[in-house]
Amino acid sequence: MPIDLISDTVTRPTPGMLKAMWGAEVGDDVFDEDAGAHVLQRHAADLFGHEAALFMPSGVMSNQVAIKAHTEAMDELICEETSHVFRYENGGYAFHSQIAIQTIPGDHGRLRAEQIAAAIKPPADWLPRSRLVVLENSCNAAGGSYYTLDRVRPIRALCAERGLRLHLDGARLFNALVASGESAREWGEQFDSISVCLSKGLGAPVGSLLLGSREFIARARRLRKGFGGGMRQIGFLCAAGLYALQHHVERLAEDHEHARLLAAELMQAPYVAGLRPVSTNIVIFDLAGDWTAAAFLARLAQQGIRGSAFGPRTVRFVTHLDVDRAMIGWVCAALRDIGRVP
Repeated sequence: MPIDLISDTVTRPTPGMLKAMWGAEVGDDVFDEDAGAHVLQRHAADLFGHEAALFMPSGVMSNQVAIKAHTEAMDELICEETSHVFRYENGGYAFHSQIAIQTIPGDHGRLRAEQIAAAIKPPADWLPRSRLVVLENSCNAAGGSYYTLDRVRPIRALCAERGLRLHLDGARLFNALVASGESAREWGEQFDSISVCLSKGLGAPVGSLLLGSREFIARARRLRKGFGGGMRQIGFLCAAGLYALQHHVERLAEDHEHARLLAAELMQAPYVAGLRPVSTNIVIFDLAGDWTAAAFLARLAQQGIRGSAFGPRTVRFVTHLDVDRAMIGWVCAALRDIGRVP
């Protein structure tokens, strides 16, 4: 069986999750009659202390619906320069919402309040209106680094003072919470809206949740339909998401430990030129010498190991619930073997 480190999106449902899916109570969610969706959405909203939640097909749709719900045409979104909403969502902020974007270089993907304050535009007919700040936690392109509440609270205060909305792209938020020891409810207090993926480290096959006020979620529900995201018997998928939230959060610490073991091996490898700090379940490293990402991944593939190219000479590994300690040992041995080959 291949060892797949290409992403934490490649997981298969566990036996317990499949059992929960088979037993789901379903209805037509376009008519808001899916009981399974109601249970998941209520559970998630309560977890973060928000009034309401909405199941989405994907994290990208969740983020893009949130952006459109918070802004008007000719507004501006402020985010860190490696943010997923900027780099990896196909320019959706412009396509769907007709807004501008202001990116800021951060510290391993993280911004400070004073940086955001300096980026806010003054009122002028020739400038977009700064309207929305988007933070990402954990920070994918920065190697899984994460914010803590001490860093977010000043940003929350700034947004409240200056009349900006604050959205959290929390695709891997639970990885960050497990690493920091902070609570979902504490994080919920800081944001006007939060997007949480169920299909990454939590291991559900499909889905994301968008959280916010009742008014915001009512608008988001209408936008979801306009985006083509209205679904029918989604209770089967929601049952998987609920199972993930109830059973797969604490175990994320195992994925973090596995990532640290990979990082320790790579730090000794002669073919590694640099390694991003490893904080959660993502390991990103740059290759030295004549190695390209394509050649390195092809060598690993010969031993049944998959990773992803994160640039011409950069590779990413992501640990998850389908990769156990024995598999990590196998990967570490393969990495040592590559280092021995001239």
